[in-house]
Amino acid sequence: MNWVKPARLVATVVLAATAVALPAMDSSARSKKQPVVEAPPPPPPPPPAGAVGLPDRLLGDASAYAAYLQRATATSPSGFTSGAAVSQALKEDAAYDPDALIRGAVAYAAVAALQDPTFVAEIRAAGTSPENRQLMVGYIIRDPAYVFMFKGSAAAAGLAKEALGGAGLRLYSAGKAIKQSAYDVQHQTWSKEDVVDRPGRLAAVKASARGPMPAASEQTDILQRAATGAAPLGISAAPASPPYTPLVARALQLAAIAAMGEATDAAYDRLTYLTSDASTSTCLNMAKLNLYQCLAVSKPHYEDIFCLGQHVMLDTGSCLARNAGMDMPVDAPPPASSPAPKTSVRASRARG
Repeated sequence: MNWVKPARLVATVVLAATAVALPAMDSSARSKKQPVVEAPPPPPPPPPAGAVGLPDRLLGDASAYAAYLQRATATSPSGFTSGAAVSQALKEDAAYDPDALIRGAVAYAAVAALQDPTFVAEIRAAGTSPENRQLMVGYIIRDPAYVFMFKGSAAAAGLAKEALGGAGLRLYSAGKAIKQSAYDVQHQTWSKEDVVDRPGRLAAVKASARGPMPAASEQTDILQRAATGAAPLGISAAPASPPYTPLVARALQLAAIAAMGEATDAAYDRLTYLTSDASTSTCLNMAKLNLYQCLAVSKPHYEDIFCLGQHVMLDTGSCLARNAGMDMPVDAPPPASSPAPKTSVRASRARG
């Protein structure tokens, strides 16, 4: 008997069934999709820098500075037709507090520096995030040299220097004309009359210099547009080479912070650290002291004109121009044929 055949048959059936089942199992396993791991979305870009500009209060300080210089440089000897006219000009032109004038001057010069597009673009390109901009503000405040590492800084410094020193030279030039008129006007009878209430006149001049300088709305509008790049300020200058004076450096530091959009109203108190300069302050305070001493001994009106021309205009203009790094003009002596004034202001003061 052949018992092998049934066993072979059973084995054949089992193998066949297994062969049929295996493809089915394999197909089922392949039909199950593997889970897809999705990459996380990219982080949002950092918020862009704020708009270029200065706080409203600093723009007000700058406008007061611009209005003062415009008014003082417009003073003309032709307006001196009476003692009252001299007293009014003296009170108006001496109406500045040294610290307020410096604050306005630096703010105005910062607006001038913002007129250079390369400087603004380079500063903004470096401030790529809020954290980065805050670090930059710290560097700028601590180290004046930091801002001069950026492309366009020399051109911006030239504009700031002109805004400070050019204005100072114009005031200086106007002062020379006023000082000369103190001699020329002496042929007019009214000029040799004594000032009425001299102590009151001196007190009024001192009072006019106290407190903040009033902002000028028309100047503020001009400076606002200039700071944001909406309109030119109308100042042109060649790039300035180092070394830079502290006054010019302060203006560049403030302009750099403004370019990043970090010169906000909330930062005003911190930014005022950049709007002071010891050397300029000492110079302007000395000019004020000399003015008060001059008026204390001045008697006739033409001597008041001398005090105005010398200590309000010449001295103030010189303080701004020198501390901006400007070369002062060399005053030529008068021609030999020019007659000397009949009464010397200095001699008259000595007699008083």
